[in-house]
Amino acid sequence: MRTEQTVSPLHPSFATRRAARFFTLDRARSALPLVRRITTDIVDQHRYVCALEDRCHQAGAASDDNALRERYAAALDRLRDLIDELAAVGCELRDWRRGIVDFPAYSEGRRIEFCWRLGEADITHWHEPDAGFCGRRDVTELQVPQRSMTA
Repeated sequence: MRTEQTVSPLHPSFATRRAARFFTLDRARSALPLVRRITTDIVDQHRYVCALEDRCHQAGAASDDNALRERYAAALDRLRDLIDELAAVGCELRDWRRGIVDFPAYSEGRRIEFCWRLGEADITHWHEPDAGFCGRRDVTELQVPQRSMTA
């Protein structure tokens, strides 16, 4: 039974903010060490939040386990902070479990997204904004501008 006091980490309030900047491939690759650390923390924190949420549901609405609820609330706050940290870099989290991150970019006058997944050593793929992870293509197919653009 779901309680009204728990909020799923997949709730729309956790959606990443639309980035206001665009990356060159070089700039995205330069940001990757920081993005990798933040994304690792997000995936781990998301797993922890889900486990706490399950425990809250098992405890039921009548439970007096305030300590569990407080841990859950603190874990959600930490997850929000991590999402904000990633958004500040200019990236967009696309998958909580697999750690898929997009870097908004332009190539040949059209909007694209460089795509990276936690565990990959480098950014080697891109896709059209509406294609998603399944539409990934190799970056060697692009003519990528070398100057950074901002919106």
